[in-house]
Amino acid sequence: MTTLPLTELLTLLAAMVAAGLFGGIVAGLFGVGGGTVIVPVLFYAFEVLGVGGEANLHVAVGTSLLTIVATSWRSLGAHRAHGAVDEAVLKSWAPWVGFGGLVGAAIAGIASMEGLAIVYGICLALIGLQLGLLPERFTLAKEVPTGWGRRVVGTGIGSLSAMMGIGGGSFGGLMMTLCGRPIHQAVATASGFGVAIGAAATLGFVVFGWDALGRPPLSVGYVNIPAAIIMGGLTTAVAPYGARLAHRLDRKLLRRIFAIYMVATALSVVIKAFLPA
Repeated sequence: MTTLPLTELLTLLAAMVAAGLFGGIVAGLFGVGGGTVIVPVLFYAFEVLGVGGEANLHVAVGTSLLTIVATSWRSLGAHRAHGAVDEAVLKSWAPWVGFGGLVGAAIAGIASMEGLAIVYGICLALIGLQLGLLPERFTLAKEVPTGWGRRVVGTGIGSLSAMMGIGGGSFGGLMMTLCGRPIHQAVATASGFGVAIGAAATLGFVVFGWDALGRPPLSVGYVNIPAAIIMGGLTTAVAPYGARLAHRLDRKLLRRIFAIYMVATALSVVIKAFLPA
């Protein structure tokens, strides 16, 4: 097991704290998972400091998923208190997005770091483009899918979210808004998707990465426990402040700025995975 010098350990700790704070603000501002911040920061920290190896991106994703469980649970409770959650949609979709989370974890378990980076990069870039270019009230359907449509779409949402280390807000919230649901209801209900995805996918990342080589110290499977505790705690604590800021700042400008950040981050993660230091 790798032992870090004190200076590098402090650097890694600082990166975790910064990512946790920024990830919480982002989650509150835009309703997207803190994994859009936590995954690239943690991955870069592992790579730059030479911690772990081939499994660094997998561990960054798995760790992010564990933090999502607590963040999404707290968010779901707050939204329920305001009556914003569509309980019927949540109850019927949660099993399928949770199943998708397991599927995504299984795929990630056999994927190379480069393969996982491509999936992460493409999906993050698409989320960024959607956030920056697509009007908030743009719709494609009048109601959310049911029957096999729900099963297929729900499984797809869970799978892609698990492979990216994000909650249900990005894909689940997008699906609901495209189906004509109000943005507040979409974000509120999708926070429940995050609980199902995070719990199922975290279990999968632990199991499928149990004996994997190239993991940073103190990792259980593909989940780094110290990083999950630090970043998860901070993300959960500061998310409400991000939500308050959303009502004070120019939301359209913020969406475009963050969209640029996500596209740039997507490219950098792919490049870093293929050209490790």
